[in-house]
Amino acid sequence: MPPAPGRGTPVHDRGRFGRFSGGLVDYVRTAWWGAVAPRTVERRPLAIAQGVILRENAGRLEVLLSVRSDLFGWELPGGTVERGEAPSAALVREVQEETGLEISLEGPVGTWRRTGFRPHTAHVYRGRAVGGTLRPSHETPRVAWFDAAAPPAALFPWYREPLSVARERRPAAVAVDEVQGLPWILEAMRIDLRMRWEGLPAPAASPDADRASV
Repeated sequence: MPPAPGRGTPVHDRGRFGRFSGGLVDYVRTAWWGAVAPRTVERRPLAIAQGVILRENAGRLEVLLSVRSDLFGWELPGGTVERGEAPSAALVREVQEETGLEISLEGPVGTWRRTGFRPHTAHVYRGRAVGGTLRPSHETPRVAWFDAAAPPAALFPWYREPLSVARERRPAAVAVDEVQGLPWILEAMRIDLRMRWEGLPAPAASPDADRASV
């Protein structure tokens, strides 16, 4: 998603009216970023690195998810691959910046080439947290661990398959071509609007529980 301007009280910290009024601006910016900019002003294809970051906790496999500050819903951590940067290096950098955790990558899960709304290539890796302490950032005001086998209903739809494939531990990385069409857009809007109505989930209550197991 495009970076949000840093003025005043963040939208996610406002009351219900403020979250919805701020959402109008976010939606206009997202529409430009997703539908117009790739076809008019951008000069190189968008590449994104995303991570299925896992840990064992009390006999349960958990996955790290985050909520961004512009479109509200749970997603895999990651971000844009900069020019000249390897996707794996971009993921390590983005996860540390957005969540405070240092990670070690176990290998690629696959590559998702998406057309339609916001054309891009997502390079997805499986990894583990090896250091740091989980904390939010201005880009990701909520970060938390979830049961990998039962992710939250508010997980955006395009992250469900990468998470499922990562849990299967297939012997080879997959290559998937798919279209981000109207059903996904409507589902993302439903997730976002519900979270704007209800407010973001409360931050993790126990910092000790969010330290990485090294």
